[in-house]
Amino acid sequence: MSRDKLLDAAVTPEDREILARVLDLGEIALKTHRTQFTDFYDPYRCGLIARTVETIPGLAAGVDGGYPAAERSRVLISPDYLPEVTEDGLAFLEIKGNFRFKPVTHRDYLGALMGLGIRREKLGDILVDENGAHLIVAKEIAGYIKSGLTAVGRTGVSVREIGRTDLVLPARECREIKTTVQSMRIDAVAAHGFGLSRSKMAGEITSGKVYLNWRPCLDPSAGVNAGDMISVRGRGRVEVIETGGKTKKGRLGLLLRRYI
Repeated sequence: MSRDKLLDAAVTPEDREILARVLDLGEIALKTHRTQFTDFYDPYRCGLIARTVETIPGLAAGVDGGYPAAERSRVLISPDYLPEVTEDGLAFLEIKGNFRFKPVTHRDYLGALMGLGIRREKLGDILVDENGAHLIVAKEIAGYIKSGLTAVGRTGVSVREIGRTDLVLPARECREIKTTVQSMRIDAVAAHGFGLSRSKMAGEITSGKVYLNWRPCLDPSAGVNAGDMISVRGRGRVEVIETGGKTKKGRLGLLLRRYI
């Protein structure tokens, strides 16, 4: 398949640019017989990349974010004749500091890292707890972070490398919502999930704040299905767990899970 045909899988100019870089990495993998790694992307783009790579003869793709529920991952692009991928494109770092009297958030950690000149695409998930954070980062920048990150906010920190199995995964706070909807349109489902009016949610959608399976959704009438994830900027995420039968009034039963 031609390069242009493969790039046709891109929906946006940004996706096309990403896939162009991915095709270059695929050529390098075939020439060097070594695994190549993309930057970190959300699940939608990782899926797009993996599907594209697997249409290229001689290549195989894998996705690794450090743990199964990672929100940001790298795609591994390897010659398909390699028995298994032995290279690891991830590094795991622990940040420690005395945050008892000066609590910091995910945004503070991200700001401190980007203040070092690090691009967001080189950073995976940032797992924050009251004593510090665990970072999943591109292996090639781990040494730079260890030597360069000395403070988060106004608190001095130390950074050390840890193993994958040392990651402390935070419990995901969520609550289940049982409701009924007239139809499986995204404006109707998301309105119930986020506790907004349908007209308010339609406005959020048309203003570009809503993502369906990590892909921008601008159409309030777009359909959703069980297993889909709806994200609203600044409001969190709602997962469609299952749909049930119809009520006497013809409405559809629905079970949602809202992540706080």
